This record gives sequence, structure tokens and C-alpha cells, in this order.
Amino acid sequence: MVWLLVALITFILQMVAVLLLEFRNPSKAVAWLFILFCLPLFGFVLYFFVAQDYQKRLKIRKRGSRLFQEIRGHLWDRAAVVRRKGDMNNPGFHHNDRLFNLLNHLSESPITGCNQSRVLTDGEETYEAMLNAMEKAKDHIHVEFYIFRHDRIGTKFQDVMIRKAQEGVKVRLVCDGLGSYKLKKTFIQRFKESGVEFYFFLPAMVSMFSRRINYRNHRKIVVVDGTIGFLGGINVGDDYLGEYPNMGYWRDTHLEVKGDAVYFLQNVFLHDWKLASGERIADFGLFPEHQCTGEEQVQILSSGPDLNWNAIQEMCFGAISVAKERIWITTPYFIPDEGIYEALKTAAVSGVDVRIIIPDHADSRLVKMASLSYVEELLAAGVNFYEYEKGFIHAKVLIVDELLGSVGTANMDMRSFFCNFELTAVLFDRLPIERLVSDFKEDLQHSRPIDPEVFRQRGRWQKAAEILCRMLSPLL
Repeated sequence: MVWLLVALITFILQMVAVLLLEFRNPSKAVAWLFILFCLPLFGFVLYFFVAQDYQKRLKIRKRGSRLFQEIRGHLWDRAAVVRRKGDMNNPGFHHNDRLFNLLNHLSESPITGCNQSRVLTDGEETYEAMLNAMEKAKDHIHVEFYIFRHDRIGTKFQDVMIRKAQEGVKVRLVCDGLGSYKLKKTFIQRFKESGVEFYFFLPAMVSMFSRRINYRNHRKIVVVDGTIGFLGGINVGDDYLGEYPNMGYWRDTHLEVKGDAVYFLQNVFLHDWKLASGERIADFGLFPEHQCTGEEQVQILSSGPDLNWNAIQEMCFGAISVAKERIWITTPYFIPDEGIYEALKTAAVSGVDVRIIIPDHADSRLVKMASLSYVEELLAAGVNFYEYEKGFIHAKVLIVDELLGSVGTANMDMRSFFCNFELTAVLFDRLPIERLVSDFKEDLQHSRPIDPEVFRQRGRWQKAAEILCRMLSPLL
């Protein structure tokens, strides 16, 4: 009897600890309590090593104090910063104080007005653009990916980076310690021996024992000579070229930018470089004057545990909340937080055209089941869901009215919003928004709408599995 009493007290103390540490996030607390109930001792050990710890967020924030503060004045003077809503090219903002003020206060990166962008819609087009830009590098190449594979396209990237390093170009590479954990030592050593500076961002084992494994760098950045940059959903791997038979055609969206926005993309990389390598770089030469004459307005938003604001989630929520005509979303993982969920439901009930494209064939069965758990109520509210059937859709795109479109690394899920280091470009001009709209319509041609009546008739075991996955969804 004594050991039963000890076990009960231990279990209660574990529950109290989780509730005290996760009181800011009730949905996450419920998920961990469920795990504790199923795995009383192992669950708490798992929580200790894996769960997001608020104090760890503070330490990362302190350690990652942004270099931006040192060069802020320099960048803001050099870039064409949009400071008033009346200066927006998009007339939709002239009477939209709420959204403009929100975007202006969200991030250390302002809306900039001298840019040129190009939307890239698959791996082949994206890799060609990246490699061509890298081949022309004269001063530096900065590369950062969540996943970097040692395969055909990974070797091609490596060859170009090594050749440029041997020509005297400064080449820096950051890979996420968990996303790229399969990289072989020989592959990494070849980089280092050839002059490419390589670092893992929070290596898997180090972050496990320092209790920071929950924080992953999901960003994809390439900056060449401080004048051209790339960001979006595509990592470096043959699967992004559709060469993995189990995934098939890989549909993704990436963005090439030139102009002022590259300054702030560069700043994000330098911040991540400091976190990964410990090297503090505050070189104004990395922010050269550019020759871009475009007039597109672009904002680079970053989010992560090093920042006080969940900027990307706030942008999505704010934009969805003011939508009048349409909200079109493409995302491989749909696990919205309560705010986004309610905003989408309210918009649909109010008559806004809400369409969401998710994969038919997902790369994670668990995540797909969690995503489907949110579908039934939203279908009832008038949200239209579509399952992409041509292959695997990995694009992360949001289109709201004719106000804005966004392309980036963040999925429409809680991990992207609250745990990962993420990056998104917000586009405000007519031409890039029209391009995203055109791509969305093309994707709809290869997608099957989810019929509400048919969906409601799915089996009991399917519904039970979805409920279970939804309980765990804050942790996925």
C-alpha cells in the first residue's frame, strides 16, 4: 500500500509541475497531462527533456540579443522604409489602420519600398535560381537550411559553395541540428577543409541535454553579396525535385527578392549565425547599396523563442481578422491555435471565401490525422478544404483579399507559430499577389474538395484516432 501512495503522490506532483510550467498554454498542458496519464514516469522524463520551457525561452532570447540593435539606424536610413499607411502602394491599406499598425509594430523588420520579387513554384526552378546567384557571388554567400541532404542536389550545392570559397568568396553555412542530423561527417568535413564555415544550429544531442531540442531552426535562407536573397518552403534535397517515389511530385513555393528586404533577410541570418557559431558579425559591408529599382513593398517577418512577439502568428491572425472577400491558404500541416481557428470560423460564417489546400498524401500520418480533426467544424462553418492529389504540397502561402500575400517557412500550425525559428515574406503589391492567386487556382485543379457529408460519415476508429491526435497536436 505504501508504494501505491508514493506512486500516487509522485503522479500528482508531476501533474502540478506541468500545470505550473505550462499555465500560459492550456492546450499544451492538456496534451502533456494526457501523456503523463498514459506514461506516468516516462512521460515526465520526456517532458523534462523535450517540452518547451519558458525559462529556456528567456535564456535563448538573452543569448540571441539581436545584432540588429547595433545596425538598426544604418539599415533604416539606407532602406526605403514605409512609415505611413498613405505611402502604401496597395490602396487597400489607406483605410485599414488596424492591419497597417499591427504590421508596423510586429517586428524589427519594417515594410520596405524598394524591392523586386519573383515567385518560384518548384524545386527545379528554385535550385536553378539559387545556384546561378551563388555562381555570380563576389563577396559572400550565406546559406541556412532546416534540411540539407547528402544527395545529388546537396552535392551540387556543396560543389558550388566550395568552388566559390576557393575563389576567395566568404561562404557560411548553417543547418539545423535535428533536421540535418543525417549529414555524414565526411560530407561536413569536406566543407570545412575547403574553406566553407559550417555550423549546426542546436545540434541534436547538445540540445537534448540542454533541454532545447524543442526549438528548431526551420528557416531556409540564401543571401548572396547582400543584394539577392531567397526564402520559402524548399530545403536542399532530391525529394524536393520529386525524386522520392513514395512522395512523388513535390509542389512548393519559394521567393527570390532583391532590394531593401535583403538587408533584413541578411540580419536574420547573422543573428542565427551568432546563435550557431558564437561569432558576432556587425559588418556594414554585408549591407551594400543595391541597384534594385523595383518599387514593390515587402516585409520580412521572423519569429522564434528569441523574440518577444510571435510575429508570424500575429500577422496571420490580424490579416484573417480584417478579410472581407477571401482567405486562401496552402499548408502541408494544418494544426491552428485557438485564435487562428476561431478567426477562420468567424470569417467563413461572415461570408468570406475561405479555402484551404492540404496534402492528400502527407509525409506524416500523425500530423494528417491531427489536421483532419479540425476540418469537420470548419466545414460546417463554411470553410472549403481541398486535398492536393498531384503529389505532395509543401507550400506555405496565405492570400488575404487583395491586401497581402505571404510566402515563407512557417506552416499553419502551433509548432511553427510558437516554437520554431521561422521566416516569412509579406507581399503587398498587385503583381506578386496575382501570381500567388494564379498558382493557388492551378493547385485547385489538382485537388479534390472535401465533401462535408462524406467526411461526416467516416468511421468511428478514424474519428477516435483524430481525437487522439488532436489532443497531442500542440506538441506535433
